[in-house]
Amino acid sequence: MANPKIKSSAQTAKKSNVTAGRKPAGKSLYSKADLEEIFRRFSIQRPEPKGELEHVNPFTLVVAVALSAQATDAGVNKATRALFAVADTPQKMLDLGEERIREYIKTIGLYRNKAKNVVALSEKLITDFGGEVPRTREELITLPGVGRKTANVVLSMAFGQATMAVDTHIFRIANRLLLAPGKTPDEVEQRLMKIIPDQYLYHAHHWLILHGRYVCKARKPECERCVIADLCRSPEKTWDIPAPLVELPAQIIGAEAAG
Repeated sequence: MANPKIKSSAQTAKKSNVTAGRKPAGKSLYSKADLEEIFRRFSIQRPEPKGELEHVNPFTLVVAVALSAQATDAGVNKATRALFAVADTPQKMLDLGEERIREYIKTIGLYRNKAKNVVALSEKLITDFGGEVPRTREELITLPGVGRKTANVVLSMAFGQATMAVDTHIFRIANRLLLAPGKTPDEVEQRLMKIIPDQYLYHAHHWLILHGRYVCKARKPECERCVIADLCRSPEKTWDIPAPLVELPAQIIGAEAAG
């Protein structure tokens, strides 16, 4: 078998520096056929990708995603497992109160401000929405602590809408791979929504997050484990032969993973 093309660190650094000196063109470097093939491979690898935040209903999902800002999903799950066992509705969360909420989530970064937001969004859900989580982005972002990314996650995971919630993983991959370069999450979201083939759009946000979390990692991408290594246009790429395209074991999330 032919040896894969492995770029030296000097070559990679030189090419990265050239790229770094340019402003992102804003246009994807991938053809329509490339994009079809990229997401086809992701779909074979993970036919039913899932978000990794534990929740039991749309309300607990809103809370979990809001708490996940500047925190890991694993860290949020560890804190919310006990919280949601006693408070899985806006009214129960209000009854619990800010001080006790803080005790449950004190292992999460910015927990004091987040506890205030959980109380405030619970109050607003009861006052303005009859205790139900709204189903539109415009209404969701009126909730304290809920921005566009959180709203998109909720619309996708709770209500089955095709959205693109651009977190740090997706923002990094979109720019690193020159897939949908953008200076802001909103720019990246708009560009990804335009280029991803319609039949793959619903799961695309989870595929990209999981690819960024487990393969195209922030510090050092593991290119030899990448199923799109041959298609990737990243100047940081160090490997050209795609990993075997096989379905991965089912995701183990939350309590099962902890066990």
